[in-house]
Amino acid sequence: MEPIIWEGSTLKLLDQRLLPGEIKYLSCTTVEEVAEAIQKMVVRGAPAIGIAASFGLVLGAKEHGARCRFSDLQEMALKLKNTRPTAVNLAWALERLLAVAEEIKDGQAMVNALEEEAGALFKEDLAINKAIGENGAALLSPDTILLTHCNA
Repeated sequence: MEPIIWEGSTLKLLDQRLLPGEIKYLSCTTVEEVAEAIQKMVVRGAPAIGIAASFGLVLGAKEHGARCRFSDLQEMALKLKNTRPTAVNLAWALERLLAVAEEIKDGQAMVNALEEEAGALFKEDLAINKAIGENGAALLSPDTILLTHCNA
């Protein structure tokens, strides 16, 4: 089960409010939908919130397309940051994407660079979570059923 699925123009978030009883994904195609999902706790755990916000910023940038400017991204990032101000990874991930965007300033190249950086963040997070799982698995018996929180 994957908590986040990125499909290029759609971000699918595992609705963690329904776990463990139901597995359902919420599809987001706009920065506003991602912000609402974070605020309503569809996505939980600081790392997942940061990744979701990163792809939310990408969705917002894609909406603007070649007309996207750095100031547009700053506005969208602020909206996303305000959804869960205590989630440390949220601000960190958005600042990382903004740093990449600031080097380019505007246009389609900036949008493409944002998507690439969000993808890199996602891959890094998956690797970290896999390492957590592998290290933790050594401590559990083979028949253990485990529901994780904050890190998948």
